[in-house]
Amino acid sequence: MTASWRGPSGRRVWRVVRPFLLVAVLAVAGDVVFGRSGELSGAGAYLGRADLVWMLAAAGAEILSMVCFALAERRILREGHAHLRLRPLFGIALAGNAITNSLPAGPAFGALYAYRQFRDRGVGEVVAAWSLIGMNVLASAALAVLAAVGVTAAIGQGTALDLVGVTMGTLVAAAGAIALLRRPDVLAVGLRGLFRAGRTLVRRPAEPALLAERIRRRLAVVRPGWPGLAIAFGWAAGNWLLDLACLIAAFGAVDAPVPWRGLLLAYGAAQLAANLPITPGGLGVVEGSLTIGLVAYGGSEPSTVAAVLLYRLVSFWGLVVLGWVVAGGLALAARRDEALRPPVAEPVAVGVPAISTGPDQAGTTS
Repeated sequence: MTASWRGPSGRRVWRVVRPFLLVAVLAVAGDVVFGRSGELSGAGAYLGRADLVWMLAAAGAEILSMVCFALAERRILREGHAHLRLRPLFGIALAGNAITNSLPAGPAFGALYAYRQFRDRGVGEVVAAWSLIGMNVLASAALAVLAAVGVTAAIGQGTALDLVGVTMGTLVAAAGAIALLRRPDVLAVGLRGLFRAGRTLVRRPAEPALLAERIRRRLAVVRPGWPGLAIAFGWAAGNWLLDLACLIAAFGAVDAPVPWRGLLLAYGAAQLAANLPITPGGLGVVEGSLTIGLVAYGGSEPSTVAAVLLYRLVSFWGLVVLGWVVAGGLALAARRDEALRPPVAEPVAVGVPAISTGPDQAGTTS
C-alpha cells in the first residue's frame, strides 16, 4: 500500500483529497474562532493597549534565544573539530527555523537546509549530520528538564500527578540519548540489525553488514567530551528559557498576571505539542494547548489568550518573516561568492593524482 500511495495513482488521489482536507481544517478553525468570539474580543481589547516596552523586551528575548541556539550548534560542531563563526550560524539558525515552521514536513526540510549550509562552509558530511542530530537530542533533553521542573512545581495541584511517570521516563530517555552522543559509532550496532531487517523485507540494502561498518568507521571520528556536551546543553537550555521569557514579557505587555504555578508545565506541554506533525510549527496547536494549560492554573482567560497570541506573534510569525529574509540574504551572498570565485585551473601534469582531504574533513569558515 505504501508503494502504491507514493506512485502516480497515489499522487493523483492526494491531489483530489488535499483540497477537501484543507477545507475541513479551515472549517474547524472557523468554528473554534467564531464559537469563542467573546474570549477573542476580550483578548483584542488587551492587545489594543499592549505596552511597547514589554513588546520590545519580548522580541529581544526571542532574538537572544536564537543566539543561544546558534551557540549550542557552534559548540557541537567544535566537538566534531569543525569551527564556524557565530554570525553565519545565527543566520542559518534563523533561516532553518523559518523553513521548519513554514513548510509541510518542515523539520526535514529545515535539517536538509542546515546540512547543506554546513557542507558549503567546509564541514564534513558526517560531522554536519551528527551535529544536527546532537542539537535535536540536546534541545529535547533541555525541554524535558524544564518539563520535569514544571511537573515538580505543579505537584499538589492534582492535574500534574499523572505526568510524573511520563516525565521521569522522558528524562531517562534524554539522559541515554546524551550518553549515546559520546559514542556515535555505537549507533552502527543498531543500524546493522535495521539494515538486515530491510534486506529481508525489501531486499535493500544489498550489503547490510558492509554498510553498517562503513557508517561505524565514519562516525568513529566524532568523539565529543562531557564538558563540551555540557556547555552545548546549557546553551540549548538557554534557548528554551529565553523563549519562555518572551512569553512572560507578553503577559507584561498586556498588563496581566503570570500564572506562575503552571507556567513551566503548560509551556513544556505546548512545546511538545508543537513537535506533533499536525500543522507546520504547531500552528494552532500551541496556542490552544498553552492557553488551556495556563487558564487551568489560574490565568484570566481573556488576558491569557491575549498574552499567548502576542507571544506567538513574536516567537512564531516574527521569526518566520525574519528567517525568510535571512534565507534570501544567504542565497544572494552565496551567488555573489560563486560569481567572485576564480575559476579552477586545469592541472598541468598528466597522471598525477589529486590530493583530497576526503568527505569527512571538517573545515573552517571565515
